[in-house]
Amino acid sequence: MRDIFIKAAIVISAATMAVTGVWMRIDPAGFAEWANWPLHVHFLHDAGVFQMGIALMMLTALWWRDVVTVVLVGFVFANTFHAVNHLIDNVALGGGSGSDWWSLGLVSVLATAALVVRRRAVGSHVNGRDRHGRVGGNVQG
Repeated sequence: MRDIFIKAAIVISAATMAVTGVWMRIDPAGFAEWANWPLHVHFLHDAGVFQMGIALMMLTALWWRDVVTVVLVGFVFANTFHAVNHLIDNVALGGGSGSDWWSLGLVSVLATAALVVRRRAVGSHVNGRDRHGRVGGNVQG
């Protein structure tokens, strides 16, 4: 019963993060009006993808118990879409530096490579069990 409560709380919390994040990203003016915030489109775009990244990390934690995997999945998502925001907003809004998007993108490539290496290191380590069926979430390497 306790596990069901925890999982339900994670899913509901992640859903609220995802919904507000998507709203900030696709309708920053509507979100700003609702929240009574000043309209700063780029800030709301970035805040939206960070909210979505948190939601993804929360949901990923239900699947993989490996904290390094969970953190890298959330970071790769949020940072990659942060880079996309800088590319689009720099062109559309004239904000940010011309190098922001590709420097952020390079960090995403690095983190993606680390995620691939980590997943290979832990094998089929899903739901707290390694590929040999042993319980545990801390894989060294």
